Amino acid sequence: MGVGVLSSSYYPRFSPSMWCGSLRYLKSPCIRCCTTLSVPTSSNTQSQTPSPSVRKRVVSGVQPTGSIHLGNYFGAIKNWVALQNTYDTLFFIVDLHAITLPYDVQQLSKATKSTAAIYLACGVDPSKASVFVQSHVRAHVELMWLLSSTTPIGWLNKMIQFKEKSRKAGDEEVGVALLTYPVLMASDILLYQSDLVPVGEDQKQHLELTRDLAERVNNLYGGRKWKKLGGRGGNIFKVPEPLIPPAGARIMSLTDGLSKMSKSAPSDQSRINILDSKELISNKIKRCKTDSFPGMEFDNSERPECNNLLSIYQLISGKTKEEIVQECQNMNWGTFKALLTDALIDHLHPIQVRYEEIMSDSGYLDEVLADGAKTATEIADATLHNVYQAMGFCRRQ
Repeated sequence: MGVGVLSSSYYPRFSPSMWCGSLRYLKSPCIRCCTTLSVPTSSNTQSQTPSPSVRKRVVSGVQPTGSIHLGNYFGAIKNWVALQNTYDTLFFIVDLHAITLPYDVQQLSKATKSTAAIYLACGVDPSKASVFVQSHVRAHVELMWLLSSTTPIGWLNKMIQFKEKSRKAGDEEVGVALLTYPVLMASDILLYQSDLVPVGEDQKQHLELTRDLAERVNNLYGGRKWKKLGGRGGNIFKVPEPLIPPAGARIMSLTDGLSKMSKSAPSDQSRINILDSKELISNKIKRCKTDSFPGMEFDNSERPECNNLLSIYQLISGKTKEEIVQECQNMNWGTFKALLTDALIDHLHPIQVRYEEIMSDSGYLDEVLADGAKTATEIADATLHNVYQAMGFCRRQ
């Protein structure tokens, strides 16, 4: 989520694997940041179009740390704009996830609002989707603690992201939150009885753990055991399915066509941020890595940068792959870079204008986030009540 959380993701960007057994996530590779769009390969995996008679629920989110870039935009946010028209959608800013690694305390609040404004500027409509801040719904943390009591530590020790990041930072520099991050992500998803979760390679392992946790809690506390405690019985949580976005290109770094475009990359030259100025976009494209081959072509393994830049142009322009080949195959790098720069500026300019309008009206943004949190809280509190009841707690009267 990402929740992508996702992203959660939040978050958050899957070659779909079905969860027909427990602990499948122990074998899955995991990469951070939801920037992958892939084609479903299993009949059990949900497609983009829901049944016309049932409005299923979708949740997703992106962290407010770092700058929202093209990978986040095409891998998550732009897809949300289509999802909000056919699903019951909740999109949140996963600020609780943002503190699992060192962060700028002075900038967190500002970055959270900025991320929300980018959601809206990109086309997320608060009249169709609930937009809110994760920490504004306290049930996220409460459910995380309850889920933690049933999560085997062995499951978390095998999570790829934790092993990679703890190895890099060293045990003395890594907080417990990095280990328990997947439990919070599970809470983000299960709290809203989510039917579907948009997924990318970075979240695949975490979603599999979420499914296993849902089934574990249902087996331990649901059914007749819950009914004896005065509950309705049956399953406590829905077991969410992956939602596979339409086929598309993975957005790679401008400095290395074999690495994904990432918020965490040390060089800002490696990415095009949604809020980059015209001059900055032009400069980044001029300086981006290229090669010495003639012409432009897709899918040549010896030309990863060429494939990446053509893919970006295809996504930005909305043209088909065949149209891009016809237009660009005989261009040199100078001509193509000028074309790509203009397309990027033209596409991002309306988003940037809308973003400035939203940020200049703090009352409007605060109202959107408050309304979203209210809707989310109503759903979350109902789930949390059921979990407390099923786990045998004495509730306050």
